Amino acid sequence: MSGIMGMALNNAQLEAAMTTEGPLLILAGAGTGKTRVLIARIAHILSTGRAHPGQLLAVTFTNKAAQEIKERVAMILQRPVEGWWLGTFHALAARLLRRHAEIVGLTPQFTILDEDDQLRLIKQLLQIENIDDQKLPPRQVGDLFARWKDKGLSPEHISNMSPNTLVNPKLPQLYTMYQQRLKSLNSCDFGDLLLHNLHILSKQPEILSQYHQQFRFIMVDEYQDTNTAQYLWIRLLSQQHQNICCVGDDDQSIYGWRGAEIGNILRFGQDFPTAKIVRLEQNYRSTPHILAAASGIIAHNRDRMVKTLRTDITDGDYVQLGNFWDGTEEARFVAEEIESIQRRGEKLGSMAVLVRTAAQTREFEERFLTFGIKYRVIGGLRFYERLEIRDALAYLRLIHQPRDDLAFERIINTPRRGIGETTIRALYQSARTLSCSLLESARHMVQEQLGSTSARRSLAGFIQNIDHWRGMVEQVRHTELARIVLDESGYTEMWQKDPSPDSSGRLENLKELVSAMESFENLAGFLEHVGLVMENAEANPKDMISIMTLHSAKGLEFDTVFLPGWEEGLFPHQRALDDNGQHGLEEERRLAYVGITRARRHLYITYANSRRLYGTWQNALPSRFLRELPKKSLSPIIGSLMAEKWAYFWDQNLQSTFVRQGDYQQSKNRFLLTPARGNMGQDYSYGQALSSKNMVAFKNGDKVFHQKFGYGTVIDCAGEHLEIAFDKAGTKKVIATFLVAAETVK
Repeated sequence: MSGIMGMALNNAQLEAAMTTEGPLLILAGAGTGKTRVLIARIAHILSTGRAHPGQLLAVTFTNKAAQEIKERVAMILQRPVEGWWLGTFHALAARLLRRHAEIVGLTPQFTILDEDDQLRLIKQLLQIENIDDQKLPPRQVGDLFARWKDKGLSPEHISNMSPNTLVNPKLPQLYTMYQQRLKSLNSCDFGDLLLHNLHILSKQPEILSQYHQQFRFIMVDEYQDTNTAQYLWIRLLSQQHQNICCVGDDDQSIYGWRGAEIGNILRFGQDFPTAKIVRLEQNYRSTPHILAAASGIIAHNRDRMVKTLRTDITDGDYVQLGNFWDGTEEARFVAEEIESIQRRGEKLGSMAVLVRTAAQTREFEERFLTFGIKYRVIGGLRFYERLEIRDALAYLRLIHQPRDDLAFERIINTPRRGIGETTIRALYQSARTLSCSLLESARHMVQEQLGSTSARRSLAGFIQNIDHWRGMVEQVRHTELARIVLDESGYTEMWQKDPSPDSSGRLENLKELVSAMESFENLAGFLEHVGLVMENAEANPKDMISIMTLHSAKGLEFDTVFLPGWEEGLFPHQRALDDNGQHGLEEERRLAYVGITRARRHLYITYANSRRLYGTWQNALPSRFLRELPKKSLSPIIGSLMAEKWAYFWDQNLQSTFVRQGDYQQSKNRFLLTPARGNMGQDYSYGQALSSKNMVAFKNGDKVFHQKFGYGTVIDCAGEHLEIAFDKAGTKKVIATFLVAAETVK
């Protein structure tokens, strides 16, 4: 115990650190000091001589975490620790594989292929088998192979699969050929590192026994994020001594989309019947109201191991809950609140905006630039720096300015048009000779019939498209032009066919780009704005607010956290519900829990009545997660809905009504917005905004009023979905519950 005497552990932490024999699950809630306990346990084992470093296997999920553990253990022991097996799953598996590479047909000098090399190899195999890579894209094949390997499935397992369950019946054969080709190259991919380990340890009992004797203690961090292959690897290595300690939090399992199996941590007690479970529930990060909000939401999940976070902090702000007309108002409020917090002395670096999807960052980036608030996008690029956005902007730039050679070069073969490096070099040479732009050089090459027939045909089609789109600039609105260009160029279709996990996000970003253009009168104004945005992006200012997705925020913490966009379909995300049903909903709820528990002192949760997302205005219903928040820990945001001073009134059911201050009773009926926005305290169907008894029936010709769009006339009715010709905002489709009769508004 001498090695951890100065670590000031609480009772549960001390119990976890001191329990060294037999299987142990440390169920560590958010902010409960799990890394501290893991380090204390390692230091205790080494300092008391229970094992020397080479007998210790400690698995982390990142190299950064491994380095932190190494440094902090050395600090506690006051000496460097050498020779132990500490690192990520892949790093440790590679170390073991190099010892026994010949068993799987490799040499210890094998190379690990990167993604580009893997795709090149798959393309070669598709050509050998005469398979059209348009019908079976190499990236889709590579992703499928990776998923099989994450599940511990070798070609032998796949060969027994029914062809009816496969996208292409030749996939098992391709998988076998791929693995054989890797061996002939003395190479493997990342998935092979664990797959080959599983083969060695399961087929060579003497080698497995050797590691049973060597590894007296095994520890695994972030156990809730392990996939099947990682789980099987740990099970094999721990089955003799069973001195295995897994640290994790089932409530923070948010990576199911990339193979993580929450069942691994949930069934720990079944896998190890003699297991001891120590719950770390003392939170050192957040205030009582923030913890109450997190606990209130996560308690609605069925698949979880019960624990309740608590804190010794006795004060702290309520969780601020705000409702806004639209996403623009929401972003403006966040920016204004950040400035207010700054004036009170808090640094930008202690604040974060956490969104559900990457496409949401654009609204906040624009607003922060307007307010002069320095920001960084964590875990991703700034909106206008993303590949798909740069590609789309290059099309628009070339249409606006045909002499933009950089834009031409970026998109001439995106999507692929069969224009290779030889043609590009010829275009540059011709442009220099003729002192013209690349576009004019291409036009010259086509007219003079230079180069190959296929290249000229592709160039001619590209030039025809550019000329066609340029002719539309004065004929159609710039947002419509952008949609036409993305569709007719094949760029949208390219991402629709791309099987990679991030393709859907790229498509959402393209729709958000069109949304961003709505705020500008024409294409020229928008492109000038983008140029200024990119010019104003500082390289690395010291004090910046962080913008990131909820997935990227795991493991981080901030004094102040803003959680915008809590609306049905956005959060929980509709795709998660459609693809995975109840399991998808529970993972979304865990994502909400992660977001809430990033906050130390101040937490803002906001939602909008309508949002322009992916190119269209959408009327929104509040997220079902809002009604799961404990009412006693919430406080409404006052006066943030409109420029005029409004008050927020709550009744005992947590229903909200926005009315002019001082005129509550008289205005209550006239200014009542859809009660669904505040009905978090009641059970109701999220598929409809109002019950029929509260529905106002409108017909064609009725004069109506909308709080955002003003006065208008009903021109078409389809149940509660109405088409309104607004006096100033133009024609829009809205839900009836967002309208009141014009004569009731004085």
